[in-house]
Amino acid sequence: MPDISEILKKAKRRQKSVHLCLAGDLVADLEALERQLSEAGDAWSPDSLAATDPRVALAKKVTAARDKVRKSYTEFRFQSLGDKEWSDLLAAHPGKEKGHGWDPETFPKALIAACAVDPTMLPEQVSELFEILNEGQRGELFQCAFDVNNEAPGIPFSLSGSGILEALTGGK
Repeated sequence: MPDISEILKKAKRRQKSVHLCLAGDLVADLEALERQLSEAGDAWSPDSLAATDPRVALAKKVTAARDKVRKSYTEFRFQSLGDKEWSDLLAAHPGKEKGHGWDPETFPKALIAACAVDPTMLPEQVSELFEILNEGQRGELFQCAFDVNNEAPGIPFSLSGSGILEALTGGK
């Protein structure tokens, strides 16, 4: 039978990450290039043997822009709070309306600051970050901090990993 003391020595709090692109200008550049490539369509036809398809140059620019965007992503890692920390945080940000578990204006920032382990953030820094992020990104950041405290972790299934192994082994 397992000894709880040994289990507690090995136990670690749940961690979870979200990756956000903080370079909105690079995303806009990529979207503009994608639009140009789309508008170029299939209408091009060579007018001589030396002619080169202008879509090739655009496609290369799109690939380079996509790489820049990919490299601009920042990882935010969160760690779950202990039982008392979670309870105290909820109590410090009660819902303003009956039936609401927390204040939707103050709790998300407080939770993000309390759970952030890499990078660590003070509540004021979360507020600064929120001024840069759009609503979707703020939601992703909060959802990750919320999930690290509420999701029951299991062993994640890797669709891409399984697909690669399936292709290599033929299902054997």
